[in-house]
Amino acid sequence: MKHYLLLFILSCSFFQCKQKTKNNTQTSSNSTIKYAKGFDILHENGERKLIIKKVFQNSDQQFTYTLSDESDIKQNKIKVPVESVVVTSTTHIPMLESLNVETSLVGFPHTKYISSQKTRNRIKNGKVVELGLEQDMNTEKLLDLEPQLVIGFSLHPNSKLYNNIKKTGIPVIFNGDWLEETPLGRAEWIKFFGILYNKEEEADSIFSRIENEYLRVKALAKSNKNISTVISGSMFKDIWNVPAGESYFANFLKDANLNYAWKESKGTGSLQLNFENVLEKGKSANYWLNCGLYETKEQLSSSNPHFKEFLSFSNDNVYTIAHKKGETGGLMYFELSPMRPDLVLKDFIKITNPTLLPNYSLTFFGKLK
Repeated sequence: MKHYLLLFILSCSFFQCKQKTKNNTQTSSNSTIKYAKGFDILHENGERKLIIKKVFQNSDQQFTYTLSDESDIKQNKIKVPVESVVVTSTTHIPMLESLNVETSLVGFPHTKYISSQKTRNRIKNGKVVELGLEQDMNTEKLLDLEPQLVIGFSLHPNSKLYNNIKKTGIPVIFNGDWLEETPLGRAEWIKFFGILYNKEEEADSIFSRIENEYLRVKALAKSNKNISTVISGSMFKDIWNVPAGESYFANFLKDANLNYAWKESKGTGSLQLNFENVLEKGKSANYWLNCGLYETKEQLSSSNPHFKEFLSFSNDNVYTIAHKKGETGGLMYFELSPMRPDLVLKDFIKITNPTLLPNYSLTFFGKLK
C-alpha cells in the first residue's frame, strides 16, 4: 500500500508540476498541433521535422529531429517508420496499440505496471523483454534487443542512462506528455507516435475523435444547473496534496462544470496543505474525487479517523482509481487516461450528474467499497 501511495503522490507532484512559460523561437504556420505545448510537427521544404519543446522539469531545452529513410544520430535524423522500439512509460502503450504498431515494442522497464491485455499477452509470449526499473534499466539487455529507437522519460536532461544508450548508436527521443497542463494537450501526443510510424493521418483521426467527444461532453456538462462542490487529493505523511486551481486535474473538474474547492488557487502543480486547512474548506463538499489509492472506506478511515467528518465520506461519495487494475496490479488510470481524457471527463459527469450520461459506465473511477 505504501508503494502505491507514493506513486499516487508522485503523480500529483510531477504529473501536475508547475511550468514556466517561455516564448519558443521555433514556430510555424504549418504546424499541425493544436493543444500540446511540448512538441510540434512541421513540414518544411519537403522534409518532416519533429520538434521537442518541453520534456524536462524546469528546462526549456529543445530538440529538432528530421524524419528520414535513414538514421544519423549526429545530424538528428530518425529513420521512419520505426520497426522496433523501447518505450519507458505506460502512457506510451495505448498510443502504440491505437495505431496498431504494438508489435514494434521489444522492451519495457518494469513490465508489471502494464495493464493492457494485448501487450500483456506479448509479454507472456516473450515478445516484450523486462528491462528493470525506469531510471536504472538493464542496458545490456536493451542493447541485445537492438531497438531502432528508444523513447525516454526523464526528470532531468543529464541522464547517464540515456547518454550511455546514445553512445552505442541507438537514437533516444524524450517524450514529455506528462508535462502537459491540459487534458487535450496530453492526448495530442499520439501525433508524436503517428509521425514516427508514418501514420500521421491515423493519429490525426484518432485524436480528432477524442477531441470531438471531449468537447461534446464538456458542452453537455455546461447544461447542468445543479453544480456540485468537490474536493480531491489525499494525505501523505501529514500533508494533503491538493491539485492547484490551474493544474491538469483541476482542468478536468472545470470542464465537468464542478465547483472545485480550490479552483481559485494559482499554480499548475499541487498545494501542500494540512488536514485542518482541507477540513475547513472541504468538509461540506458533495464529492471527494481521487482520494488516493485506497480501495475501501475502512482503509481510508483507518489511515485517519477524522476523514469521517467529511460529508462526502458519510454520504458514500468518495471515489478512487485503485479498483481498476491490470492483472499484475498496474493502474488503468495512469496508463490509459492521458490518451483518453474524454473518458475521464465522462467519469466525473457520470459520478456527479448521472442523468446526463444514462448509458455510460465508469472507466477509471469507482466508489470506495
